[in-house]
Amino acid sequence: MTAPCGAQRVRCSNTLMPNVLHLLQLGRVSYAEGLRVMDEVVSARKAGAIGDTLLLLEHPPVLTLGRNASRENILASDEMLAHKGVEVHEINRGGDVTYHGPGQLVGYPIFDLRGDLPGKRGPHLGPVDFVRLMEEALILTCKDFGVPAQRICKLTGVWTYAGGSIPEKKIAAIGVHVSRAITSHGFALNVTTDLRDFQWIVPCGIADKPVTSLELESPLESPPTLAQAANKVAANFGRVFQRQVLAVETLQELLTLRRAETEIYTEQ
Repeated sequence: MTAPCGAQRVRCSNTLMPNVLHLLQLGRVSYAEGLRVMDEVVSARKAGAIGDTLLLLEHPPVLTLGRNASRENILASDEMLAHKGVEVHEINRGGDVTYHGPGQLVGYPIFDLRGDLPGKRGPHLGPVDFVRLMEEALILTCKDFGVPAQRICKLTGVWTYAGGSIPEKKIAAIGVHVSRAITSHGFALNVTTDLRDFQWIVPCGIADKPVTSLELESPLESPPTLAQAANKVAANFGRVFQRQVLAVETLQELLTLRRAETEIYTEQ
């Protein structure tokens, strides 16, 4: 695997590396497998065995219900979802119901909010402030593809601008969970997503604003690919969180990286 633009490939360094954001790209994995990897990374981050990490991945079609979700916002019948092979998962992130599927870039930022983070004024960065930073990284990513994007007051996520009779459209959803100051879950950015699949739900419980994708909104001659979007997201997370982005190829490499760095440092 080639490291994304702006990310360096990691080999054991001879010093410990503060202010680093590790990047692990998983490709397309089942939702259950994605959660398994995320939980393993979260446990390692809580133990101080690894530094802050950004997981980027893609899921087969799946619906997820956050802590505040209403089952009524799933419009499709259980029979239809089963026929299409669409799983439904109830999870502990914030937010309502959302959809994940092919062509959508999903990101799980695993951060320690007690760390050296932009805007931190107390012992830890607040979860809302963390979400605002995530939104900023995604807004910058949309801009990289020629898509003006914004926040909307009291509506989490990233939105396009309204024009004429066209309302704002949601291009990225966000829902996080925080436990012992460690974040999990994250965002879903529509890149080349088949937006017809959102007809199965009321996205995030918001009925009066449609969803869109980078593919539909970008004025560029060639539509962005998922790989290009991943490169930009990784670079913009590094920019917004003021971190050096270092790519690892496997979960095992990530989990052994800090130990290798520590052993090398101790031997100096």
